[in-house]
Amino acid sequence: MRKIFHFDSPADQYVADAAVLCCFDYRINRAVRKFLKKQGIEKADMIIVAGGAKTLASPRNDFEQDFILEQVRMSIKLHKTKRVLVMSHSDCATYGGLAHFKGDREAEAIHHRSELLRAGEILGKTFPGISVEPYFVKFDGIWEVLSAGEAREAS
Repeated sequence: MRKIFHFDSPADQYVADAAVLCCFDYRINRAVRKFLKKQGIEKADMIIVAGGAKTLASPRNDFEQDFILEQVRMSIKLHKTKRVLVMSHSDCATYGGLAHFKGDREAEAIHHRSELLRAGEILGKTFPGISVEPYFVKFDGIWEVLSAGEAREAS
């Protein structure tokens, strides 16, 4: 081997502030990083795959969902993760983009809300005791997704 790049990184084991499941779409990358920093999440176990929360809520196959659950399981086991952020985003190609919703951003948001809540339920049932936080990333901000009960309490 030949060293081609030098950097200093802490080698100590760590406790993750959160595991974060999100899409690999470059358009949301910067917003997600800034959001995590604002949330005080410095040590994140990033699970970055096409579709993000879709891989749990409506996977294309069993492997997809099993893979994500194993990644979360490893984050919990290796880095003592107690918090999981689950994200999806507007115009996501794995959902067919905004075109799938005929350009209707409200219909898209409603669909993503149900997908995010389903992904959260799966995580909660699989890993009792962890905190699951669903978020919808739009191009003007990141939106917290509330369950019907949480929405009533908030109003």
